[in-house]
Amino acid sequence: MKYRHELKHDITTADMITIRQRLRAVAEPDKHAIDGKYLIRSLYFDTPGDKALLEKQSGVSRRQKFRIRYYNGDKSVIHLEKKCKVGGLGLKVSANLTEEEAGAIVHGDIGWMEKSENELIRELYSRMVSERLQPKVIVDYTREPFIYGPGNVRVTLDYNIRTGLSNTDFLDTECITIPAAQGICIMEVKWDEFLPEIIRDVVQLPHARTGAFSKYEACRLPMIDPRYAGYED
Repeated sequence: MKYRHELKHDITTADMITIRQRLRAVAEPDKHAIDGKYLIRSLYFDTPGDKALLEKQSGVSRRQKFRIRYYNGDKSVIHLEKKCKVGGLGLKVSANLTEEEAGAIVHGDIGWMEKSENELIRELYSRMVSERLQPKVIVDYTREPFIYGPGNVRVTLDYNIRTGLSNTDFLDTECITIPAAQGICIMEVKWDEFLPEIIRDVVQLPHARTGAFSKYEACRLPMIDPRYAGYED
């Protein structure tokens, strides 16, 4: 596993439509996408003192966060992920969970994790015990992913971000969610050693803001202050 370069931009819906058309001309859609997109549901973890949230808000350069996620409502494939950030570099480590295992974690039944053969599951267990890491918020959104071979480039367009507020039963596909950060779309660009010039040109938006937005933070804000429910940034 190695760190990859990551850039994140807050863009408008109009910008997203423009970028989408450019990407369709030069890149390929992710083979896992359905009609060019998929729905992502994640459950993020944090400490009782909101360490991950505060580190993001404070701009801490080196940080980690844990989440569990699945795609398009398909609970037959669930991933536990640890996302590590160091400046503009990112690394993701993942492990597979069964629906039963994910449900047990959500409901606090974690004893079995200590003896798991998977290192990441054991690490989450250790953090849940030592730091009292716990499920905090459901984050739903739509993603349109594009792949460009040279440089191992991946460009994603994320929108329709929704929060489950205090409900952490993310296996319940019928749970109520509300909009978070209406009007904001997120473009993420990830690559290995180099970013090809053709992709650099395609994603160029002179007025776009770089690196400020966090879907986790946006979905936690309505829990902390109701004035942020469905806020526009």
